[in-house]
Amino acid sequence: MCRWAAYLGDAIFLEDVIAAPSHSLIAQSSHAREAKTPTNADGFGVAWYGDRPEPGLYRDILPAWSDPNLKSLGRQIKSGLFLAHVRASTGGATSRMNCHPFISGQWSFMHNGQIGGFEKIRRRLENALSDALFDQLEGTTDSELLFRLMLGAGLSIDPYGAVSRVTGHVIEASRRAGVEPSLKLTAAFSDGKALHAVRYATDDHAPTLYTAAFAKRAGRCIVSEPFDRDGRAWHEIPQSSFVTMTRDSTSVRPFAPATARWALYG
Repeated sequence: MCRWAAYLGDAIFLEDVIAAPSHSLIAQSSHAREAKTPTNADGFGVAWYGDRPEPGLYRDILPAWSDPNLKSLGRQIKSGLFLAHVRASTGGATSRMNCHPFISGQWSFMHNGQIGGFEKIRRRLENALSDALFDQLEGTTDSELLFRLMLGAGLSIDPYGAVSRVTGHVIEASRRAGVEPSLKLTAAFSDGKALHAVRYATDDHAPTLYTAAFAKRAGRCIVSEPFDRDGRAWHEIPQSSFVTMTRDSTSVRPFAPATARWALYG
């Protein structure tokens, strides 16, 4: 599994989340406390929004704790919305193209979890992509494919519905392949305006998800694991939940996979 953190609010330095806290994302790359494995050393990535609609992106295959460029960029770049991820591979080679976050236009996406039996249903899932979205695939992970499927299911106009339809499609594809559905999905994604997250698993043991206010700043974090315990009030997001965070509010609502078939949007 992986560890990730996202922030939305007043502009802060990236290092305020990824490096400075006592249990920062970089610290979690070597010693996670709530992950299946404590080490997340199969690459890292950061997507951040600035003055342009599309996010900046920096990814590499080094362990996050050993990359001086990540620490240097974190000290210099300020952003009011960013996603950061450290990877522990559950499938797919350790390559830059397999590191999260993934981007498409103004959208960014990162994931902690996996599709069980992915190799047995991968082709079925890829066949649901339009030619344009199939051509966007760069890596070989189930996470990136989930993101491209979400784009095709109407992510830009209905984020909740897109995730629900894709989750239902993955479950149905598993059943049709004779595979017991096994999906763990704790993900965050953004269009540069709002920040969304989902926590879901077919076995009711979804990877963890928390939110908290950012101390002394008008902003909030959503993370797979708290990056400090020094007075900040962390709130665990219940399983089977969908989160939408804007600069003015945060909403949490129940999440469930769709059962009806869906048509591609593009």
